[in-house]
Amino acid sequence: MVENDYIMRLTHEMVRMWLKLLFNIDEAKEEEIIFENKESGDLYQRLRLLAMDGKVNEAENLLYEYVDNQEERREQEILKAALYFYDYLNGKSNDYLENCAYSRQEIREGICRVMRRYGYGELADTWGDEW
Repeated sequence: MVENDYIMRLTHEMVRMWLKLLFNIDEAKEEEIIFENKESGDLYQRLRLLAMDGKVNEAENLLYEYVDNQEERREQEILKAALYFYDYLNGKSNDYLENCAYSRQEIREGICRVMRRYGYGELADTWGDEW
């Protein structure tokens, strides 16, 4: 249990740090999350709704449709939506994630994959292989 709390805190702090570095965003409450374009805000809301319905894998698939379709413009706001989405998932209980056939390791892998896709692989690598 203590290990899971540590992993949750570590994940949250890493996402917070990257939001600060990349978007100059200090920790925001859910009602304070602001996107510069409607598409990214809508995407984030759709991801959350799917996750709330227990469709975490579907939500992640939708996210990667957006990420993979950003070939040339690599919309940074999609990266912001992805980081907030994974931070949202990170706040869920282990039982919830297990019921959704998802894990904390998948959260971490998803964050790193998105960071690499947007050219921030070196930042993702700073996370190390702690778990």
